[in-house]
Amino acid sequence: MNLPIRYATLHDLAAIVEIYNTTVPGRMVTADTEPVTVQSRERWFREHAPDKRPLFVVEDDEKKIIGWLSFQSFYGRPAYDATAEVSIYLAPAARGKGLGSKLLEYAQTCCPALGIKTLLGFIFSHNEPSLKLFEAFGFEMWGQFPNVANLDGIERSLTIVGKRLTL
Repeated sequence: MNLPIRYATLHDLAAIVEIYNTTVPGRMVTADTEPVTVQSRERWFREHAPDKRPLFVVEDDEKKIIGWLSFQSFYGRPAYDATAEVSIYLAPAARGKGLGSKLLEYAQTCCPALGIKTLLGFIFSHNEPSLKLFEAFGFEMWGQFPNVANLDGIERSLTIVGKRLTL
């Protein structure tokens, strides 16, 4: 799978939101319980500076965005600048085809230039496919918050996975 990965532009935000919203009903990936709007994500989008916490999109052969990858600062304090959370979202038709692996590998190759030494993933504990993906790339469970999310009356736990990278 050799699909192009590029920096996201504001023009891509509608596709990014569309992909994100496909994960809301499944209650496996996001703690949002209702779809988000493009307008509500504009500030979030602008917080992704290409030189520090970029946002990438991947396109299929027809130039349609089928996935995205973002880095988010951890805890918002300067002492944690070398630590970031990585998020990967895929369009339904792109799931289960190795694209998540490609994006997670790509994320790790970007980290040295971004000054990221520690990469984190915040994953619902019942999201076994995502946990297995991160485990395959050497991430380990660093923490678990039991029953911290309520999704349709079902309490769900959050697993934090982490990996120390070499620069």
